[in-house]
Amino acid sequence: MICVLLLAAGEPWESPALTDLEAHPGVVVLKRCVDVDDLLASVTSGQADVAVVSLDAPGLDPASVAHLRRHAVRPVAVTSVRSDDVDVRERAQRLGIAAVVGAGELDSLPEVVTTADDVADTAVVRLDDAVAGAVVPDLAAGPGAAPGTEAGRVVVVWGPAGAPGRTTVATNLACEVARRGVDVVLTDLDPWGGAVAQQLGILDEVSGLLSAARLAAAGQLDDRFPSVCRGVGDHLAVVTGLPRADRWREVRPAHVEQLLDRARGHGQVVVDSGFSLEDDAGSDFGGRPGRNALTLAAVEQADEVVVVGAADPVGLARLARGLVELGERTAGTPVRVVVNRMRGSIGWTEKEIAGMVEGFSRVAGLHFLPEDRAGVDKALVSGRPLAEVGDSPLVHGLAALADATFPASVDAPTGRAGRRRGRLRTKF
Repeated sequence: MICVLLLAAGEPWESPALTDLEAHPGVVVLKRCVDVDDLLASVTSGQADVAVVSLDAPGLDPASVAHLRRHAVRPVAVTSVRSDDVDVRERAQRLGIAAVVGAGELDSLPEVVTTADDVADTAVVRLDDAVAGAVVPDLAAGPGAAPGTEAGRVVVVWGPAGAPGRTTVATNLACEVARRGVDVVLTDLDPWGGAVAQQLGILDEVSGLLSAARLAAAGQLDDRFPSVCRGVGDHLAVVTGLPRADRWREVRPAHVEQLLDRARGHGQVVVDSGFSLEDDAGSDFGGRPGRNALTLAAVEQADEVVVVGAADPVGLARLARGLVELGERTAGTPVRVVVNRMRGSIGWTEKEIAGMVEGFSRVAGLHFLPEDRAGVDKALVSGRPLAEVGDSPLVHGLAALADATFPASVDAPTGRAGRRRGRLRTKF
């Protein structure tokens, strides 16, 4: 039995297509989606096998198709013109859709849905070719690291509400690894108001994240990825965050997935994420994915999650609840805990806090970063990493965190990272 999601976007072929699909004994139409956002939200249930979509549906882009494939949903496009039309073939290729049903071919849609092989990003199948089992190779390989190079790891820095120091840890972790001569892409994905650019003194009129979302929607992110980054030194590239928190609506989770996938090909990836892991209720009723979907998409893509919590009683309580909530989302992804702003005046020892953390979650490592308000303030005012401001116990703690999180950087010869991976030329 093939379970189908249908997105016709108001096209006149919707009613006959629905009738033909429902009449086929091997097909069940799960839902008629109202728009692309509804479709993307629906595939996350894991129940659908195929998405029948209008090739001209507003908002349908390569990132959306990639999202379908990540959830093992095969797209089949329907168009009101002939499937062998040059413009149709080019759009299908750009989107990465393999099966296309055109004018005069609608009666065979159920057969395409049930029999056409998913050739992903390697071909476009006309209906008459699909019935015969023929495939037309055309599409280029998908995004990712270049052949012969090792993709970087994605480390997402997350933490509960209350400003425990997520951005400070993410920024200085990335800077420490880059200081060792390893290429790093630092990405600000905080939908509630990112501050990576401010911490590094970057005055950028154009948001790297919004630029990446627009390029992903146009199918150009793979080729133009360096243009969304801002270079800081020789080995650090920064994708700056939202200029205003209310512009989170312009970035879809599928854009985040494509952005991080492309960033892997240019180096190690450090992500500064938001604090909330809650699902937006509107997405359950066919609405657009919620604000926290950006954070959830980042966590889903993570090879490791670094959880930052404050050392005070309120911060530790939030950390405990956050670890439980995160455990329900990570599905086996390694979790490393950082207890930030540790100080003797709290009255608890590191051993006592370690016992509390281990009682709520099994973690890959536990790190304590000492309070250094003066050093952090100086770094913020000057727009520089802590390591450039001066030596301190906090700098040593961040270096130890970098050793554990990116062990390959420990022995990396400074200044030679470009020989292992193509240097990323960023905009200035």
